[in-house]
Amino acid sequence: MTYEDYIVRDKAICGGEPVVKETRVTVRTVLASLAEGASIQEILDDFPTLTERAVRAIIAFAAASAEEDLPLPNIPHIA
Repeated sequence: MTYEDYIVRDKAICGGEPVVKETRVTVRTVLASLAEGASIQEILDDFPTLTERAVRAIIAFAAASAEEDLPLPNIPHIA
């Protein structure tokens, strides 16, 4: 699975924020729910247009975005 299959950006939808394809559910909304401790099932209950694969794609998208935006610093060697 690749997140590109599930996440799109369109200036006409939610101001160009990344959303789940064919919905108006933003990546930010799902990530905020996860950060607050919601389970995937709770998110699916709250947003019935989503699938578990879409939620997992959002997590993959966030991981890829974080890696691009915030490269990991060198980890010091501890003897």
